[in-house]
Amino acid sequence: MFPFSAVVGHDDLRVALLLNAVHPGIGGVLVRGEKGTAKSTIVRALAALLPDLDMSRGCRFGCAPGTTDCPDAPHEGVERRPARLVELPVGATEDRLVGSLDLEKALTEGVRAFQPGLLAAAHRGVLYVDEVNLLHDHLVDLLLDAAAMGRAHVEREGVSVSHPSQFLLVGTMNPEEGELRPQLLDRFGLTVAVKAARDVAVRTEVIRRRLAYEADPVTFAAKWAGEDAALKQRITDARSKLAEVSLPDSELRRIAAVCAAFEVDGMRADLVVARAATAHAAWRGATEVEETDIETAVRLALPHRRRRDPFDEPGIEEQQLEDAMRQAAEHAEEPPEGPDDDGPGGGELPEPQEGPKGNGNAPSDRPAPEPAPAFKARLLEVPGVGEGAPGKRSRARARTGRVVRSSKVDGSGLHLVDTLTNAAPHQAARGRTGPGLLLTAADLRKAVREGKESNLVLFVVDASGSMAAQKRMSAVSGAVISLLRDAYQRRDKVGVVTFRGTQAELALPPTTSVDAAATRLKKMRTGGRTPLADGLLKAHRVLEIERMRDPRKRPLVVLLTDGRATSSGLGGDPTKDALKAAGLLEKTAVVVVDCEQGHVRLGLAQKIADALQGTCVKLDQLSADHLAGVVRAA
Repeated sequence: MFPFSAVVGHDDLRVALLLNAVHPGIGGVLVRGEKGTAKSTIVRALAALLPDLDMSRGCRFGCAPGTTDCPDAPHEGVERRPARLVELPVGATEDRLVGSLDLEKALTEGVRAFQPGLLAAAHRGVLYVDEVNLLHDHLVDLLLDAAAMGRAHVEREGVSVSHPSQFLLVGTMNPEEGELRPQLLDRFGLTVAVKAARDVAVRTEVIRRRLAYEADPVTFAAKWAGEDAALKQRITDARSKLAEVSLPDSELRRIAAVCAAFEVDGMRADLVVARAATAHAAWRGATEVEETDIETAVRLALPHRRRRDPFDEPGIEEQQLEDAMRQAAEHAEEPPEGPDDDGPGGGELPEPQEGPKGNGNAPSDRPAPEPAPAFKARLLEVPGVGEGAPGKRSRARARTGRVVRSSKVDGSGLHLVDTLTNAAPHQAARGRTGPGLLLTAADLRKAVREGKESNLVLFVVDASGSMAAQKRMSAVSGAVISLLRDAYQRRDKVGVVTFRGTQAELALPPTTSVDAAATRLKKMRTGGRTPLADGLLKAHRVLEIERMRDPRKRPLVVLLTDGRATSSGLGGDPTKDALKAAGLLEKTAVVVVDCEQGHVRLGLAQKIADALQGTCVKLDQLSADHLAGVVRAA
């Protein structure tokens, strides 16, 4: 294993990992960064630095001596073991994570026994998830439950078990491959963004050390063993001093003031900053938290909690941090308030820190209108049952998810209960005399599972002059932003086609980075004539290419237009050409968003929807609130 001390650069990441090693209650680390930046290398190297733990002898869950709420209790004896770093693969199954019925004992001894999963193995250690943003949603839900309660509850296959599961969660991700669900994002105590160094000397040293390690790993590790041992001892010393570190009221007010200044949601940020600052003080060997400890903690704990929207860039600008810390210093110097004062907060809190602002001007023939306020979009889904990648949009047969029935032919994995149920009545006829069951091929039943899949959502947006002149582009932009936010939450792949003037343009090739789609949308050009047929043809070509890349990912086309066609690259009548082009998409799920407004409406969008054999909705019907109102009225 590559030594922790031999890693070049990445100071913030090393500090974040070391602080969590000192105080596991901080809540873990999320490492964001481009590929090839040693994210996984440095996280795995952390395992060698973790202090050994006293554990109950023979406990499958690694419980501390004296633990009574463990399935293996009562325990006898104590043993010393290294803390574990357990890796959760992205493609892991649910039973591998939480545990399941011990098949060997069930089939050979005829008894129910629990086989612990990775949550049990990670108790009091580190649970590491590489590419955590690609983790299946049902596994994310299980992680959230365990992280919130500190226990794992298993109710499956006739087994009911609850066991301790307190772990340091460390995840790595490449933002280009999609963002992380907000619920899981908030569970990480600290976050660090890593980038490859641009300094030639640093890059040279990285190459030199890596080549030396690959040539002779044992000799290389021995060279850095002394420094790693010193770090391990320093972690042990800091842990022992942690309880002695005091957090004065003045520094508590500083923490509260900084978190309020950045308008973070909830109180988890304040608690994480307090714990991280205390750990940093213990790491320094100090007995009291100071301003420098809080500043370090704020840099690591607040960037990912400032995001108000999936498309907001995470991070804190240096000037913003300086301003917030300067204002917070005024509150740190104020004396504690008495019971007769106006409130418990020590006066007015600092002004909220605004994020970086762009000029919002698109390189267009006309100034791009400001998008209308986004809303919660109604769910648009592909009809039928697919077999695509896990997500949260459309129904799908899946390898994971809830079991809906058993089958002799179709399914994924063994449906154990139904297999045993089918075998049980035949045991006497098969001559079974001892424990266990005798099975034949005819007894086997497969589990048919149903979950949700992600889809390819292709936005085809009319950016012609008829839309912009009637001031509809603002509402359309707001609607698309809302749909993009919905696509982000449902783990979709998205693309954007726009058409204006004389041709259509693929503004964004299909990607899982929906924030890139939002950025391209803000720069969209508007004006000119309406080549609707060209837009539909471009959408057809994009979908054909994507079908070759991934035949299982079902597409959903969202066409935003008023239905008017005033030009065509096909050389014929624009409207007739548009209807012909629509025929190419007749086997694709299409939703036409009618953007026509005003008292006199031609209903052309509905005709396009009919030609596409799709659904037509009004622009104002995309809101989930509007949909709920229709349901209540019905």
